[in-house]
Parts: sequence; structure tokens; C-alpha cells
Amino acid sequence: MTSVKKFRVERPPTDGSLGRGAFVFTDDYSVFDWGTMPDTIPEKGASLCTMGAFNFELLEDHGVDTHYRGVHSDGGVVGLDEALAVGPPTEMAIDLTRVPELPAVDGIYAYEDYFGASGEHYLIPLEVVFRNRVPVGSSLRRRRTPKAVGLSLSEWPDEAVDLPEPVVEFSTKFEEQDRYLDRTEATRLAGPASLDALEAVAREVNGLVTERAAQAGLVHQDGKIECLYHDGEIRVADVVGTFDENRFSHDGQQVSKEVLRRHHRRTQAGWVEAVSAAKKRATREGVVDWRGLCGRGPEPLDSTVVETVRDLYCAGTNAYTGQRVFDSPSLDDAVAATRALI
Repeated sequence: MTSVKKFRVERPPTDGSLGRGAFVFTDDYSVFDWGTMPDTIPEKGASLCTMGAFNFELLEDHGVDTHYRGVHSDGGVVGLDEALAVGPPTEMAIDLTRVPELPAVDGIYAYEDYFGASGEHYLIPLEVVFRNRVPVGSSLRRRRTPKAVGLSLSEWPDEAVDLPEPVVEFSTKFEEQDRYLDRTEATRLAGPASLDALEAVAREVNGLVTERAAQAGLVHQDGKIECLYHDGEIRVADVVGTFDENRFSHDGQQVSKEVLRRHHRRTQAGWVEAVSAAKKRATREGVVDWRGLCGRGPEPLDSTVVETVRDLYCAGTNAYTGQRVFDSPSLDDAVAATRALI
């Protein structure tokens, strides 16, 4: 499914019904769409599974439909609290929908073929992005003016800015390079699913995660959801509100995968620039696999960096869930230690 989590099929989906399966969370990480990086972050997979399960149960408690069924623990599928009595889980039980191939010829994707092979349910080939804050360097600054997102500013400031109301955008899910879409194209890529309904679900998820984060001493900056369509309903799929899918901060410092992104920009700038150049070249030449144009790969991390990032994921999960799931420093101490990385 992704470079950092795998999935296991237990009962395949059919044309008319969902299947059953599981996400298996690994300790791998990925930045800049590269795929699996040279290192692993210990207990990162358990952190993401725990936080994802916590959020799915939070959504279900508030009437938001999801594909979540529980977590695997001690040979069965149980709720998160029961699993934590044994230890943090690394496998999440989910309903499975159909995900057809998305053909591409000369860089042009055939979405009509995707929907033609979907049957009565499918993973909507969109990522629904919500933003509460616009950091420096955000692509939103290139695509929208401050006034277009409700700010009374003539130009973007040199620092991060909070939005008066969350902004929801749509981007591609399965294309080799993500593209932000206008509402007309996003409506086409949603298929039979309602784009307005997708936006409403995203706003509700954003509100619930933002509120929970504030209770834990975290600021929820932005994130995304993916959804499936089944029997006329939209269900939240993939994983929600983790430090890989969303950006959080504490005391002005990042508590998310953004720490790893910034660390690579500072310490492996040549590789980051090569990635950017390869993506641009692939777009110009209509090439799908931009990695083959990169010419170099990332270097391994120092062991102290791995340990610091591990502590950040674990301390952040403890704070967010309100439980001491992992043996880790306090959130304050873990955040302070990351300042040297970025």
C-alpha cells in the first residue's frame, strides 16, 4: 500500500462487498516521495498504529464512518485499550475496498479505466488536504493569495500564519507526482462520490483531531484523509491523524515527520535538490518514474538522529493518547532534543 506500511489480505473484496485485511506498520520512513529510506526508526510503526487506532475510535465515537475494525492483539481483533494492556499494536484490522490499476500512457492517467474496473465500491483516487496554518515554504503560498484563504493581507508574511478558517484542497492519490486540483477536476476524479460530502468529512476529521491535539498540548497544523466509497456512503480509510499523515507542533517545534524532512534539507541538500530536479524533468518529459532520473540516493542517518526521532514519535503518541504507551522522555524533553536536528 505504501513504503512504510504493508497490507495483508484476509478476504479479498468482490464487486458487491468489502473484503477484510490488515495494515502492518513497519519502522520504515519515507520523505519527499522517495520510498523506503536507508534507516528504520524503532517503534515508529507501533506509534503510528496506536495513534491511528486512537483516532479511528475517536471518529467512530462521533459518528464518522471508517474502514477501521480494531487492532490485532494476542491472536484476535480488539479495541485499542484492550490491546494496550498487552502492548502497543503494530497491525490494524480494516475493511478492504477495490483499488484498480490506474493506467498511464505518456504521463496521461486513464481515470475512466480506473472507475470502469471499480465495481460498486472503490478507493477514491484523491487525497483531501486540510490546513489550519500555512508555514513558510508551503505550496499554498504559490497557488493562492492570502485574501483567497480569508486573510486580510496583501502578501504572504515571512513567518507561519494561522488561517481564520481551515482550507480544504484536493490532490491526486495514485499519480507518481502529486497534483493539486481545481474543483472541476477533483469532481471528475471523485467518480460517483460527492465532492461536497468529501469536504464535509475532511472538515469534521480536522476539527476532531485539532481538538484532541490541543488537549494534549499540541498544535494541529495540517493533514489529509483518504476515503472509500461504498453503497452510496463515504468512509474514512487509510490512517488518520498520525505524525506521518499530519503536522503537529509543540512549543513552536515540529512533532511530525516534518523533522526528518527538514533534517534532510539541512544535511543532505544535494540529494533533496536532485529529487526536485528529477521530478521537474519527469514532468517536462512525460516520464512517470522520476526516481530513475535522480542519479543519487539518500545517505543513512546518524544513530543519534534515529534515537532522537524515535523518542519524538513515542513521546508524541503518549501525549496525544493520554497514556504512557512507550518508555520515552517527556514531550517537552523530546521536542527540545530535536532542535539540533533542523
